[in-house]
Amino acid sequence: MMSGATIPSSSRAWLNAMALLVASFIGVAALSLQVAPGREIVAIAFPPWWSAQQTMLAAASADAALVRTTNLSWLLVVRPGDHDGLTRLRKSGAWLVIDPQAVAACFTD
Repeated sequence: MMSGATIPSSSRAWLNAMALLVASFIGVAALSLQVAPGREIVAIAFPPWWSAQQTMLAAASADAALVRTTNLSWLLVVRPGDHDGLTRLRKSGAWLVIDPQAVAACFTD
């Protein structure tokens, strides 16, 4: 007799398939949302629990000009400042810098 619980081989196959599906989705999303080099306008994502005021203040503190807002208060489209603008945005609390065209259809007002 075997001690402990074992996972049937069919369940392991499903778990492996699901893990591969999730990893593929993350990889495709990361590549498609990536910002092209030299892009003047970017979308930035701040922590989701931040208010609209917090995100606006964080973007302003990084010397980024607001281009437009989205339906999500923590996602903004901005024009970063000239020198190290993306670095300053990340230091101000931005989690992600995204190609704005990739999110335009889903999150615009």
